[in-house]
Amino acid sequence: MKSLLVLFLLTAATAFAESPFPGLKIVMTPEEYARAGLDGLTPDQLSVIDAAIVRHYLRTVKVEATQQAEQLTQQALTEERDKSFLSRVGLPDISLSQDWKSLPSVKARCTGWATGNSFKLDNDQVWEGVEPIRMELSGREIEIQPRPNGGFALVVDGKNTTMRVIRVK
Repeated sequence: MKSLLVLFLLTAATAFAESPFPGLKIVMTPEEYARAGLDGLTPDQLSVIDAAIVRHYLRTVKVEATQQAEQLTQQALTEERDKSFLSRVGLPDISLSQDWKSLPSVKARCTGWATGNSFKLDNDQVWEGVEPIRMELSGREIEIQPRPNGGFALVVDGKNTTMRVIRVK
């Protein structure tokens, strides 16, 4: 029995070392302390009660923190999963249920060619023609307009070229 009590007190001392809990005598007013009958307990009995409160508090905080972390992780995974491919690469989310005519265009200046049929814009996006682009784009104002079914069309200097493009980067 004594060895069990010593083990319990060591556990309580460890819990106190990990927690800034000042003890019931400091937390409660003298009137509350007396009304609860705690003034009749020995310091050892009070330390056992204080240790139990600290253990309960730490367990509760740990469980709550774990639940919040799991909830935030699940929420972030759900949000990322629900994003469309286009929204993940920085373009407006175009789904078949949306009216593509009301979606915004990308307007920028072409800074030059990235590869044979792809061009780079001043906003660091790289677009490529679905069919060969047969005009010089460097230094010109470019507009990428949304089209049905997630497609995009190239407009150069305000003139529709009817060329289809896709975003590479």
